[in-house]
Amino acid sequence: MSSNTTNIIFAQGNSWANFTAWFARAFDAYVAKRARTGQIQTLEAMSDAELAKLGVRRDQIVQYVFRDLYWS
Repeated sequence: MSSNTTNIIFAQGNSWANFTAWFARAFDAYVAKRARTGQIQTLEAMSDAELAKLGVRRDQIVQYVFRDLYWS
């Protein structure tokens, strides 16, 4: 015999407010991702010497851009 447990929370109340709150969070995530994508493209366009001045190797660009999200 098996037992399954889920932690699904069903939103109650105003569904329009729930939708707009979800949309606002999704839009904020999209804007943040786009900003970081631009940083990655800028760094990828730099020469290896320019990256070395920043202390970043070419294979570390993504980690460098997202460094505030990683555990130090």
